[in-house]
Formats: sequence, C-alpha cells, structure tokens
Amino acid sequence: MEAMAQAAAVLVGVSLDLADKGMGTYFMSIDKCRFRQKVVPGDVLELHMTTLRGGGKIWKFEGRAMVNGQLAAEAEVMAMLNRGDNG
Repeated sequence: MEAMAQAAAVLVGVSLDLADKGMGTYFMSIDKCRFRQKVVPGDVLELHMTTLRGGGKIWKFEGRAMVNGQLAAEAEVMAMLNRGDNG
C-alpha cells in the first residue's frame, strides 16, 4: 500500500510539473483495499496506477500491485495537493 501511495504522489507531481516548486502531495485515504497474495523481500513489485479523478486539489487513483504477473494487491488511493510550504 505504501508503494501505491508513493506512486500516486509521483503521478501528481509529474502531471503538474511540480519538481522544485515547493509543493507537496499528501496521502489522504485508501479504499477498496484487497491483499491477494504475499509479497516477500526479493519480489519485483510492478505498480499499475490509473487516475480516476484529478487536475485540482484532490486526486483519486486506482492501483494494482503485481508480482510475476499475478495480482498481489489492489486499492483506490486519494491524495491532496498542498500548494503551501506548511508541510
């Protein structure tokens, strides 16, 4: 789940070209989370993130984590863009 939340933050940053702009993306929530199989050290985790809603302050993503072509976890992740420097 942590990897999906971080991937969502990266997607917001890249979509809005936020590098070096002093803005942050904050994780808000996880919905519809399901763990389908165990992931252990050494596994290669492949993340597939789709933007469900975005462009404003609140972004929502659907994420799937795959290991060896098998679904390991899935969830919906929400993130908020912080335009201030109070983080």
